Amino acid sequence: MSTATSGMLDARKSPMWSSGHGHDAISTRTLGFWLYMLSDAMMFTALFAAYTVLGHEVNAAGGPWATTVAHPGVAFKETVWLFSSVLAYGFAMIALKKGHRGGVMLGITAALLIALGFLSVDIHEILHLFRMGATPQRSGYLSAFFTLVFYHGLHVVAGIAWMLVMLIQVAFTGLTEKVVYRLLNLRLFWHFQAVMWVFMFTFLYLRGAIV
Repeated sequence: MSTATSGMLDARKSPMWSSGHGHDAISTRTLGFWLYMLSDAMMFTALFAAYTVLGHEVNAAGGPWATTVAHPGVAFKETVWLFSSVLAYGFAMIALKKGHRGGVMLGITAALLIALGFLSVDIHEILHLFRMGATPQRSGYLSAFFTLVFYHGLHVVAGIAWMLVMLIQVAFTGLTEKVVYRLLNLRLFWHFQAVMWVFMFTFLYLRGAIV
């Protein structure tokens, strides 16, 4: 990338789309984010391991257990919301490749709004469990269950905030090199949340409902 442009060229005109130099620069920056993702995957793995250990009925301490707190129907609704958000963000990435700023903003806006739908269903379900006495401090099982739910939910909140920030940056600075690699990192982050949700849907909700 030429120093004269200082990364402020529009994505449609920037050399990073027509040569390998910009692509290499973005790939190098994305590599650092991949390392973060690996560390986050290790954290999720540790939480899943803890849930596996504490997932036995004896750890429910006579309180609510998987068969009463795991609702696959509700979790399926959340799955539809989250994967629809990922799809919407994918359309934003298609627009980014074409250099269409408006399409990028439209895709991110749709992804953000749909993610809010996922979050609203998640919060509603958590409050429902709290009202029935299923709180994290009730037992070891519920502590492990809610830790996973809260940890993933925190990532979703972070993703929504990130999308909002990127909307502002795209609107005011355009598709500069820095904005592009941040959008690509956000794509990785958002897809990762969908992958983690697949594991949560399988182990927390489907498996929990049939044990």
